Amino acid sequence: MKLSVFGLGYVGAVSSACFANDGHDIIGVDVSEQKVAFFNSGKSAIVEDNLEEYVEKAINGKKMEATQDPKYAVANSDLSIICVGTPSQPNGSIDLQYIFKVSEEIAEGIKEKDSFHTVVIRSTVSPGTVNKCGELIEKTSGKKLNKDFGMVSNPEFLREGTAIEDFYNPPYTVVGASCEESEKMMEELYAAIDAPIYNMKIEEAEMIKYANNNFHAVKITFANEIGNICKELGIDGHKVMDLVTKDTKLNLSPYYMKPGFAFGGSCLPKDVRALSYKASSIDVKTPLLSSLISSNEIQVERGLDLVYKTGKKKIGILGFAFKAGTDDLRESPMVTLIETLIGKGFDIKIYDSNVYLAKLLGKNKEYIEEHIPHISGLLLEDMKDVIAHAETIIIGNNSKEFKEIFDLIKPDQTIIDLVRVDSERVSSDNYVGICW
Repeated sequence: MKLSVFGLGYVGAVSSACFANDGHDIIGVDVSEQKVAFFNSGKSAIVEDNLEEYVEKAINGKKMEATQDPKYAVANSDLSIICVGTPSQPNGSIDLQYIFKVSEEIAEGIKEKDSFHTVVIRSTVSPGTVNKCGELIEKTSGKKLNKDFGMVSNPEFLREGTAIEDFYNPPYTVVGASCEESEKMMEELYAAIDAPIYNMKIEEAEMIKYANNNFHAVKITFANEIGNICKELGIDGHKVMDLVTKDTKLNLSPYYMKPGFAFGGSCLPKDVRALSYKASSIDVKTPLLSSLISSNEIQVERGLDLVYKTGKKKIGILGFAFKAGTDDLRESPMVTLIETLIGKGFDIKIYDSNVYLAKLLGKNKEYIEEHIPHISGLLLEDMKDVIAHAETIIIGNNSKEFKEIFDLIKPDQTIIDLVRVDSERVSSDNYVGICW
């Protein structure tokens, strides 16, 4: 395939050299005359292990050339990859001027082409940027998106120092394409890479890079805060965190990584508070750990806001315990949500088969009767009675029986799903997901 790569900085240089090594024909484009001259002489302006050998091989094999002429690059390629910088601005937003400038330059080239052209943004950009670039290219070129050209988000996951290794051994390749033709071109582009390709919506693909990098930042900060507490207590923080990472069933797994409602139960809230208190008692600052409870409370507020927005007062709660398959009500965020709604005058009925049994026989009987008797009186034995009562139905845990309720719901009833009982459903019509 014939590619034009805009921006011969870190990502552009590595991508150009590796794609050329895979047999593609590359035209690198950069505003810097010095960078262009370096590449055309078989050298790289970027220091990266093995990169210069790849560049030299590509130039000598006539698989790569560099230019300052965008129109020439677009005219002689099928697909353009944008790899220019997106620096941070003082207010924290990213500066997209270089992305938009290159998009306009590519558009000028597309204007003079008769063949279909795909534009790929590999730079890290905020969700919505690729679509804005598509609109800009349409306006500048006079061509039509998905007819004359396609847009793709294809974020990179390259670490400095191991970029070539990362290029050839990624965990996955993410592609958000505007049309089938561009999607097929991306499959051809990455045919030599032994990694799964995930085709997503463009905005989802754009968001992946931010989710990944912020998760990395959270992990580093978490490990440092745990390490700081350990240091002051005479504990080897590395030994603690080494064992934390050996748990791939819960700690390093998808298990706790599903967006949804707040955490609760007998362990997490108690232990988060205890560790934050311990850190405070030994004068160790832990802003990340100390923020967990307040962030959790915000998720309860978000659930309440979804209810308020319906403007309806009759509420049916399906799932009362903090987790499906249990009758444990200790620090259940659903208790907080229900008590807040009661205080604001909402008419509530509740169904939870495990908690109803617990009210009669279970270990939580004393807790229900002594701590939340006002809520206990709202429990009904039949789920259908709760649904019949409600104008708004809130799904509070992932009990299997709640997956079957959708056929029972009338068009004028609203479902607010806090747990995503059906992984295929997204917010639309009378169905509202808290994070989807």
